[in-house]
Amino acid sequence: MIVNPAADGPCLALFPTAIGRCGMAWKGSTILATHLPEASDDQTIERLMRRSGAMSEGHPGVEARDAMAAISALLEGARVDLGFIACDFSRLDPFSAGVYRVARAIQPGETRTYGAIAAELGDKRLAQAVGHALGRNPWPIIVPCHRVVGTNNRLTGFSANGGLTTKLRMLAIEGARLGEAPALFGDLPLAIRPRQG
Repeated sequence: MIVNPAADGPCLALFPTAIGRCGMAWKGSTILATHLPEASDDQTIERLMRRSGAMSEGHPGVEARDAMAAISALLEGARVDLGFIACDFSRLDPFSAGVYRVARAIQPGETRTYGAIAAELGDKRLAQAVGHALGRNPWPIIVPCHRVVGTNNRLTGFSANGGLTTKLRMLAIEGARLGEAPALFGDLPLAIRPRQG
C-alpha cells in the first residue's frame, strides 16, 4: 500500500483491537467505513477498500484516531458511547439511514430485535428488510449491528468473518445478556426436580 499524502483524499488504516486488527477508512473528519478483522490483514484491507472507495493507507487525523481508540476500548469491555463519531449517511437510502440511526442508539450490553427496530421505523413487518440493511452496514461497531438479534433474543446471521461466533464474542465482551440464565435444575421436569428447602 502507498501512503496517501493528500490530507483531503480518502484513506484507510488497520488498528489493533481485542478481536483482531480492524480497519477504518475516512475522509477528513468523516468516517467512511469500518471493517471487522478478516483472516488476514490483506483481506481486511481489500474488503475495506471495496466498501469505502479508499485506495491507499494513510495516517489518521484526530477524528479517526479518536474513533479507533474508542472502538478499541469498547472491544476491551469499556462502556464507550460511539455516538460522537461522524459517519456520512448522505449516500444511503432513507430506510437504511433510519435503521442505522436507530441501531446507533443501542448501548453496549443491550440488544434490540429486528422487529423492534422495524416497529420504531413505522412497520413491524419490515424486520427482514432491517436485517438486510444491517447486513450491508458500512460501519460495524459504530453502527452496532452485532447488538441486533432475532425474536426471543435468538442469534441470527452475522456477515462478519466468523459469523455468529464473532457476534457472540462481541456481545460477551459488552456484557450483554441474551435471556435469563436457567436456574440449577430449572430445565428438569417438575416431577423430578429436587425439593426446595
